[in-house]
Amino acid sequence: MLTFDALELTVFSQGVAMLAEEMGGLLERSSISPNIRERRDASCALFDAAGRMVAQAAHIPVHLGAMPESVAAVRAAGAQAGDVFLLNDPSHGGSHLPDLTMVEVIPHPHEPQRVIGYAAVRAHHADVGGISPGSMPFGATELYQEGIIVPPVRIEVQGMPNRDVLALVLANVRTPAEREGDLSAQRAACAAGRRGWQALFLRMGETMLQSAVDALLDYTERRVRARLALLDGAAGLAADALEGDGVSDAPIPVVIAAAVRGATLHLDLTGTSPAVRGNVNAPPAVVRAAAVFVLRVLCDDDVPVNDGVARALHLVIPDDCVANAKRPSAVAAGNVELSQRLTDVCFAALASAAASVGVHDLVIPACGQGTMNNITLGAPGWSFYETLGGGQGASRRGPGPDAVHVGMSNTRNTPVESLERAYPLRVVEYAVRRGSGGAGQHHGGDGVVRRYQTLVPCTATLLTERRKVAPPGAHGGHAGAPGRNTLNGESLPAKTRVTMNAGDVLTLETPGGGGWGVVPA
Repeated sequence: MLTFDALELTVFSQGVAMLAEEMGGLLERSSISPNIRERRDASCALFDAAGRMVAQAAHIPVHLGAMPESVAAVRAAGAQAGDVFLLNDPSHGGSHLPDLTMVEVIPHPHEPQRVIGYAAVRAHHADVGGISPGSMPFGATELYQEGIIVPPVRIEVQGMPNRDVLALVLANVRTPAEREGDLSAQRAACAAGRRGWQALFLRMGETMLQSAVDALLDYTERRVRARLALLDGAAGLAADALEGDGVSDAPIPVVIAAAVRGATLHLDLTGTSPAVRGNVNAPPAVVRAAAVFVLRVLCDDDVPVNDGVARALHLVIPDDCVANAKRPSAVAAGNVELSQRLTDVCFAALASAAASVGVHDLVIPACGQGTMNNITLGAPGWSFYETLGGGQGASRRGPGPDAVHVGMSNTRNTPVESLERAYPLRVVEYAVRRGSGGAGQHHGGDGVVRRYQTLVPCTATLLTERRKVAPPGAHGGHAGAPGRNTLNGESLPAKTRVTMNAGDVLTLETPGGGGWGVVPA
């Protein structure tokens, strides 16, 4: 096996990551829907022939941490060089149905029957069918109500398009032209990844490329385990809850025990709620994504993100658990809301574990807004979806940022000009929610206020959190302000579906982040 020094590994790591970034740039420039083109609600990654993630673009954590399971599902389906797969099935590495994942099986440049890697793109589509526009339904109790379920199926067979599968998918959505355009953009992004990986293969040669991949993943694992070794013997427990599942308002407990043994982070979800009737359930791939994100945050900024991170993780997820969804459990909100609570509780459990061994200098933030503030507006012929930023929690490093997506989200808010051009909507107000961040030695970030006025009758679906229980502070810092939803000034629940008439105004005030440290006297 070839060896590489630190400089050579850094150059290789940055080069492969840039290939993934180029995939993402092409996707954004080519897509049709504002959700992908403007909000960047999509992720790109490259995998080697063994299905190991080698590099990812700095996109959406909840996508990227789950995508290795989608690639594994494609490999299990008998993938051949030149095939292109489409899937969203939560039982095959999908996160929720609107997130359609495309995987291209990369052939050897000169031996087209040999597989040398995989290019994968996951993108949130603004509608994939189901009982309500936007496919993020309130009150769904079965996966079948949330949209079309796509197991790993070939949309290209060894380079030849399978148009029948695409026709089947498009026949089950409300906005087929937009969906076809976004899928074409995903296809172009996968092709860019394939060309880049093949060029790297030709430049380096098979032996050197494989050795570089092995060395890079081993290096990442060493860096992660070195950080965990500082916490050897640590153990901590944390708990929080979701504010109902859309069917019931009863709290849904999330419990995580964290322990570090042998430079491995063990996370045990025993005590977490069983599966629920509503759609805040999530598949294990989402738990993996949250755990990988939290572990990566603990490490230095220069640690590459690849499969080496997950090698230092051991997860225990009870079989009957809200975070271990089995068909036909509904999962639309689990991907976006349960994932955020899992992140919050993971951080809290790690903070407790670190304190148990006298380590107090880890940069673990107070809770951020703890929700993606999902909003869907739609009527026949159009469907608009976005998530909204809020306050990030403060940390020992300083105040939390204002008006940003936190935790498992890394999207943008839709630009007002783009939104108003594409949909019969007007944004009456878009502002920072001043004073919503928690006080402390370091102030939590402020949330946002966003008011939407519809110009035509439509339905609105909200899947939000932290409307009752505020994001807590840390080390004596105060909690951030909880969020608030209103229609024409009248309060709405955290999760709801309402009919809007022309001229009605829907307002979301997103939560602030928790403060860190005692308020100075």
